[in-house]
Amino acid sequence: MAVVRGFRPGDLAPVVELWNQSLVRDPITPGLFQNKVLLDPNYDPEGCLVALEGGQVVGFMLAVARKVPLPGVGLETGNGWITAFFVHPSYRRRGIGSALLEPALDFLRSQGRREVWVSPYAPNYFTPGVDEAAYPQALAFLQGRGFATAYRPLSMAASLLDFALPDWVQQAQDKLKDDDLQVGECQPMDLLPLLAFVHEHFAGDWERWVRETLRQITTGGGLPDVIWVAREGENILGYCQHTGERFGPFGVREDCRGRGLGAVLLFRCLERMRQKGLRNAWFMWASDRAARLYARAGFQETRRFAVMKKEL
Repeated sequence: MAVVRGFRPGDLAPVVELWNQSLVRDPITPGLFQNKVLLDPNYDPEGCLVALEGGQVVGFMLAVARKVPLPGVGLETGNGWITAFFVHPSYRRRGIGSALLEPALDFLRSQGRREVWVSPYAPNYFTPGVDEAAYPQALAFLQGRGFATAYRPLSMAASLLDFALPDWVQQAQDKLKDDDLQVGECQPMDLLPLLAFVHEHFAGDWERWVRETLRQITTGGGLPDVIWVAREGENILGYCQHTGERFGPFGVREDCRGRGLGAVLLFRCLERMRQKGLRNAWFMWASDRAARLYARAGFQETRRFAVMKKEL
């Protein structure tokens, strides 16, 4: 019979080891676990649960209720999240998952949460939801306990080895110039307009991404060409960035879409990534609608997630 209790300092090594045995597409290091779980300002030991049998760690579940507001979003007082869970492959179908889930849901209820999501939690999510191909048992487990799929984002990746800027992108950029719209690397004059743009149109975790990247740029820890902007005068209409081979965030103001801004931003950023010697580009999640633009740049689907939701 498994015993479920809160995480203790001595659990770090066995939990990480079991994580890597169980979530084979999403391995982790002890340092990353400490950074994204234990150092998360919303961490609560009552939501970080470990299952043991015979003194051995055989399962884990992490539930989060926001205690610190996310800029532009607030506390999201109705929402809770389960950001990671797994059971040792040899101990599945023995009730251990349910033994972890019930106290996790009780914890979220005690925090006044009305819905639980798996798991678009910012800033420290691991995946947007359940990888449908990699973890079908986890998907079935949640479905059997009242969770429903809310939406199905996808991950994509592209090789940059043979990337070349299509003629139509240059033509689109020329047309934008005729309309007094500029696309280029982020400049010092863009700092405040970019922060205002993200706050107004993409509030939430994007603000953290932008602030941290701008901080690196302004203190000499990064190059300005990791951020690209579309501007009209002093106003920012769209933006994208990359961190190494990871592309994004990326967005265009809703009322400015359909004018080619997004395509030019995407292709120019990828061109610069290629020029800097990067061989691939990837991102964790996007909608099927956005995927159509990415496909024009050579991106292909690599993973499909089920973002799941349950009323409490």
